[in-house]
Amino acid sequence: MTLLVEDLLTAARAKTGLSDFGDDWFVEPLGVLVSSLNDEAQLSEIGQSMTQRRLTALLVDRLRLRALQAEHPEVLEEQVNVAAEICGLPRTGSTLLHRLLASSPQLTSTASWETSYPLPFPNEPADAPERKRRAKEKMDAFLALSPEFAQIHTVSWEAPEEDVILVDRSFASMSFDSFYWVPSYGVWLRGFDQGKAYGELREWLQVLQWQEPARAGKPWVLKSPHHLTAATTVLDTFEDCKIVMTHRSPVQAVPSYASMVATMTAQYSDAADPQAIGQYWSARFRETLSAFATVREARPDRFVDVHFKAMLSDPLAEVRRVFAAIGLTPGPADEAAWAAYLEQNRAERHGSHAYTAEDFGLSDEQLARDFAPYTEVYL
Repeated sequence: MTLLVEDLLTAARAKTGLSDFGDDWFVEPLGVLVSSLNDEAQLSEIGQSMTQRRLTALLVDRLRLRALQAEHPEVLEEQVNVAAEICGLPRTGSTLLHRLLASSPQLTSTASWETSYPLPFPNEPADAPERKRRAKEKMDAFLALSPEFAQIHTVSWEAPEEDVILVDRSFASMSFDSFYWVPSYGVWLRGFDQGKAYGELREWLQVLQWQEPARAGKPWVLKSPHHLTAATTVLDTFEDCKIVMTHRSPVQAVPSYASMVATMTAQYSDAADPQAIGQYWSARFRETLSAFATVREARPDRFVDVHFKAMLSDPLAEVRRVFAAIGLTPGPADEAAWAAYLEQNRAERHGSHAYTAEDFGLSDEQLARDFAPYTEVYL
């Protein structure tokens, strides 16, 4: 079965009874994604079905977002302040830093269940029991398909999660080439102006803030390696935001991420090629970091650096340093929250996963050579 953009749009309209998607700019990235899925992803039968449901659900949320904004125009008046976007290569300690910062009572962040179900269901109570139930079931189903994923990355339906999952609804997101073998989509995305996607990210944050009055006045701390692909757009969209960049040797980080991607891709395709995946992500990250250097040079005051080894050896010192860099002063409640999260994190660890660079068509020597311009500056 071939995925068709018009079929997906029609299915979303039929499911909601709504027709207004707003600005149709998103049809271009959706079309590129669908073409790449059809031509390259080699979806299994179950992968095809899951993907069709996934893309339809994202379109449903676009329709429901416009309906909510029309019914509650005050949502668009919400003032969103993003204090920090944490990014860097994947597998560089960004999750630990993000969840530590997000545990502070002075900050807020996107929870996993919210990124899956950001819009209230009809007549749902304010504490969102139905969305939380569905998010937990969705997470359980994901881990049932890839039980080894929990060895790679600690997941929880209620923990802070990457805001890029909200950006998925714009179809301009690193999520897609992480879950599917769609290299032509990934190449296209690196040259695409993501300005409207980030404008919509602001709208999703407005919706979440509007639903939870306790968030009023709290700055957001967000996180995703996706933002490396659009650092200028991040800084332009969120005027007071600092990019907190996590650093670890690509010799370790790139194969680790390739291992994660291979695990996720196998849910959708029986033909996932670990070596092709490794080579794709190595080339992509090398190109991304090269372009990123120019952005840093233009606005050095908007960046904060955090090193993986420092996060492991003294996470409290690092989180305090980042806190100060974004203009906040920690108090006893912050210190207590950070200590509690570190204890929780120790309890949630599930061992380690085994892999080598060679498993993914790479070598330590090649990675060290290819990423030397990055490591010589930051490591």
